[in-house]
Amino acid sequence: MARSKEFDIDDVLLKAMNIFWQQGYEKTSMQDLVTGMGIHKRSMYDTFGDKHTLYIKALERFAAINASRMEARIEGITSAKAAISLLFEATIHRSEDEPKGCLLVNTAVELSNHDPEAAAKANDAFLNTEHLIEQLILHGQANGEISSRHQASALAAYLHNAIVGLRVMVKATRDTGKLQTIVDTTLAVLD
Repeated sequence: MARSKEFDIDDVLLKAMNIFWQQGYEKTSMQDLVTGMGIHKRSMYDTFGDKHTLYIKALERFAAINASRMEARIEGITSAKAAISLLFEATIHRSEDEPKGCLLVNTAVELSNHDPEAAAKANDAFLNTEHLIEQLILHGQANGEISSRHQASALAAYLHNAIVGLRVMVKATRDTGKLQTIVDTTLAVLD
């Protein structure tokens, strides 16, 4: 008879996600994961497979959470500019309970050159965010709120690149005034 799991799979996956987010893939040992997840090594392997498979699952979970949060933040906001601004503000003002920066950006920097699967997961999430921004821009251009001098797809790529850069900057500085100046300057392109 198979033993039932003595832990919540979603809960331990979130714990693994936070460990990887804090430490990165390479610096996270199996012992770090076992200790941080609060499960036995055998249970981890039986449930998630190897470290890389666990990382990919954690990355997928992070991408889903991030996308859901972005959509929830802008839900019901009729101003495209205000919605885009909120996406940037959320990057600056993240929860104190979370590691700084972004697991997707960390993955792109740490693993993209030698891990095509991780690179593809990060890129897919980046493209989803870029698409969300493009939809907001198209809405803003249609109602005259955002200038039409730039193609929506090009503007979305530019703004997404700025968000990625901002996600790096929040790891390096606590100067929210500087970060806000970067946001304000970046968003001026919408006028």
